[in-house]
Parts: sequence; structure tokens; C-alpha cells
Amino acid sequence: MAASTSPLLLALLLLPALTAVASLPALPLSTASRWIVGADGRRVKLACANWASHLEPAAAEGLARRGVSDIAARVAAMGFNCVRLTWATYLATNATLASLPLRWSLERLGMLESVAGVRVNNPALLDLPLVDVFREVVSSLASKGIMVILDNQMTTPGWCCSRTDGNGFFGDVYFDPGEWLKGLSAMATMFNNTKYVVGMSLRNELRGPKQNVSLWYRYMQLGAEAVHAANPNVLVILSGLDFDNTLSFLFKEKVNLSFSGKLVYEQHWYGFSDGGNWETQNQNDACGMVVDFIWRKGLFLLQQGWPLFFSEFGFDMSGAHIGDNRYLTCFLSVAAEMDLDWSIWALQGSYYIREGILAYDESYGLLSWDWCTARNPSFIKRINSLQSPFQGPGLPNTHEPYNIIFHPQSGLCVLARSSKLLELGPCDESNAWNYTSAYELVVKSTGQCLQAKSVGNNAKLGTDCSKPSSKWHLISNSKMHVSAELTKNGTRVCLDASPDGAIRTNQCKCLSVDPTCDPESQWFKVILSSRDIPGAGGDTILQVPSLGPWHPTSLSS
Repeated sequence: MAASTSPLLLALLLLPALTAVASLPALPLSTASRWIVGADGRRVKLACANWASHLEPAAAEGLARRGVSDIAARVAAMGFNCVRLTWATYLATNATLASLPLRWSLERLGMLESVAGVRVNNPALLDLPLVDVFREVVSSLASKGIMVILDNQMTTPGWCCSRTDGNGFFGDVYFDPGEWLKGLSAMATMFNNTKYVVGMSLRNELRGPKQNVSLWYRYMQLGAEAVHAANPNVLVILSGLDFDNTLSFLFKEKVNLSFSGKLVYEQHWYGFSDGGNWETQNQNDACGMVVDFIWRKGLFLLQQGWPLFFSEFGFDMSGAHIGDNRYLTCFLSVAAEMDLDWSIWALQGSYYIREGILAYDESYGLLSWDWCTARNPSFIKRINSLQSPFQGPGLPNTHEPYNIIFHPQSGLCVLARSSKLLELGPCDESNAWNYTSAYELVVKSTGQCLQAKSVGNNAKLGTDCSKPSSKWHLISNSKMHVSAELTKNGTRVCLDASPDGAIRTNQCKCLSVDPTCDPESQWFKVILSSRDIPGAGGDTILQVPSLGPWHPTSLSS
């Protein structure tokens, strides 16, 4: 979509050093039904970036590229309020590794250029023990108002994940449950008085031939209790099986813990692991099928009143991967509809070393290879509206919740500037809509409803809401085509966002079969919001009449 570059993005791209400070919620965090809330009871939405610190050097990536304070400032400037910071168990349990100076850790791996880079960009860190470097990274994030979730990725420092790397499941050669529990306790204790450390993820992507549900319950419950005993202020975050794609076993039996108000589950969702056939299947069919799959695997937990954190999603930020691009738009539609907590993989633009390759370029990275600019600035703008909550306890709106019309391709929402001008714009400026049981989309402040006039013309507002041209149904397997019938001839049309952001009505496209057709300009989500939007009326809101595959009736794995 054509749009001017935001001041926030200009700051990210142009300034050599940033000083942005995020607005910190009231801490510590806890849970209230499916929501994560602050100490004041207000919803706190986790909008995070993953920052790897678990590979062979056992130090946060990028310290040879940019100053740690500058990296933290860039996180804040991009609108994120938290970082999921990874760590290897040995950093907490192996005194030899923990006490190794960063310089020596890099030199032992033959990375003399990285040593020189740290000397230039982070000289104060170069001769610190690795465990103190980790503390300094947390401190730098805290100084910019960034919350931290500590994620135990591996036992031995290295790239994650393989089914046969010995780090996959309890009892594997490098995954001793006793040492893991010791490491969790040590890390929780280390940050017991650090309020910015708001959560601990017990283990990343459990996997491999030894995985089983019985041992999952045994050890994840022990791990949760160990963390809570050492640090009762942090959220305790539990991952699932099959590379954190599967939490379906929780449908019938939840974990049994001595504490409450601190438990969060986490799930991962990538286009390469979600069961979809994104490049060879019709995009509506693929999205509908995948969301049904994701719902059965874990998304149902929200419906049951449990917080669910999508702690990893990501895509090739070059924009050249068709399957990733299609998956991403589907993910963003669900992230908006369900108002998910999430963390993107990944912040780092490159690694010291990954899988034996020095200076490995991270194509999924938010930052460029040299950590100086945004790799995909349009994506940062696209997720801006998803970095703040739409729903949840304590939002400022004093009226009943209302609907907004979200366009996942752009990350924008439908705005009614006048009765004849509807266009895409920031979701914070959206009108308050009411999607009624009669399938009308009504602007609550005026009572006017959305109407289709003809093929190719702008959608408009009017007062006669009884005609078929004012009855908007959600069609296609994606449930994202917002469709009405023209009064004159019964032609079915769909809302369509033009390249200039205008909202028109065109013949519905790509509804099924064709795998080459791109429907994304016609993809919209009618979602609930409680944001404080001027002009929101007090009409009674009704839920979207049909959510189709988003709420499957069978939840067996």
C-alpha cells in the first residue's frame, strides 16, 4: 500500500544511535483468564522479538556489530515492548563456561574479527565473563524499558534444533532433567530482583524420538515449580511437543501446579511447519486448513481461558519467498482476530557463527546483516497495529467493545472519512463499527451502514441498510472475503483495497482451486476492539456471526 514513511521508521533507518524508551507496564505480570496483565490489572500484550544468545559463543548475537545499548534502542524504536532472550543451560550450570571472558569465548572459536568488532562496539564487555555479558544485555534492554523473557533453548551452546542433536527431550545425551532443573533455578534466582525479567520459558521446542506426554507432564511441572520457588514474580511459560507445534494433549488435562496466576503456554507457527501447502494450494484453502490445524494443536487454549504466547513466528524478510509471504498474511489475520501475544524470530541480522558458517546471514532477521538498518521496513510498519492490544482488561475505552475492519496485507484498518470515502489507515484512527446479526457493517457514531454500489466503484455509506448490497457475509475458506450482492443484478462483490488504499467493491477473486491467484487485497478481518477511539458509540455489539474453521468442533490431535 502506498504510504509515507513514519517518523518512527525514519529514526530507525537514519539515526546512528537511538535513545527511544518504551513505556513500561506495572510489574510484575500475572494472568487473568486468557490475558497477561500488569500489577494494576490492565492487559499487557507481549509484542516481542527473539534475540539469540545460545549459540557456540554463548553470548548475545550482534555485539561485534553494534553497541548493546544501541541494539536495545532499536528494539524499542521498532515498537517492540519485550525480547525473548535465549540461553543455554550450561551458562547457568557450567562454571567454566559461565566464567569464560567473552574475548576468550570468541578466540577459542577462531573468530578474531568478532573480537575486534566487540572491542570497537562494546569494549566494556570484551573481558567480562559470559554470564556477566548476559546480565549486561538484560540491563541494557531494561534501560530502554524493554521487558525480557528468558528462554532456555538448549543445554549445550549451539544452533537449535534437530531431532538428533541430543538436546531434544528429557533423557537425551545432553538433556539431563536434574541439570536442567538446576539451571532453571539458578537463572530464576539470578534475576530474582530484576523486575524487567518478566517471564521464563522452560525449554524451547521439545522434540525427538524420546518425547512423550507422560514425561512432559512430570518434568514441565517440576520445572514450573522450580522457577516459581526461586522467583515467584516471573511468568512461567511452558512449550509443547513436536518442536512446539503440539499442545493438543492439554485439551483434556492441564498441568497441576501449587501456584496460580503465573502460567502461560507457548506455541510456534512457521510456514514450513504448519501443515500448509502454501505454494501449490489455493491461498484461501491453505489458510483455512492451516488455521484449523493450529487451532487443534494449541489455539483452543485461549477459548478455554488460558494465556497462549506465540513465542516464535517468522518469514524470509527478503519478500522473495512466495510461501512465506502467503503464510505471513494468514498469521497476521489470526494475530489480529485473536489479539495474540507473540514474538518474531528474529532480531539478529547475522550470527557470529551458525552451523559452522562465520557471519551467517539471518534471512528471517529484523535487522540487516550489519545490524545497521531494518531488513524489511515495510514489515515493521505492517505489524505496528498488532503491537498494542485490541482487547483485554483495563483498556481505556469506557463503552462496549466494537468492531474494526483489519486488512492483514497492509496492517491497516478501514476508515470512513466521509460517506463516500472509505480508505485504509492506522487502526488507532479506525471508526467504531458494529457487525450486526443481520450482517450489516454500521458506523456506530452515525448509524450509516457500508454499501456496495457497483463493480469497480468505491464502497460507500448509506442509511438504507435493508438491501442485499448492505448485507456483508464472510466467504471463502479463509473467511476473509467480505462480500455482498449488488441490488440491481445480484452480482456478488467483495471489498477490495486498491494500491492507493481506497476501498472499492470488485468481483470476488481467488475463492478456491487456483493456486496462482493472489486474494490478499480482498482479505479483511472483522475483529473486536476496546481501544479508546473517539466517536465510538454505545450500541450493543454483537459477535461476528460465523467464524467457520477458526473454531472447529473436533479438537482431537
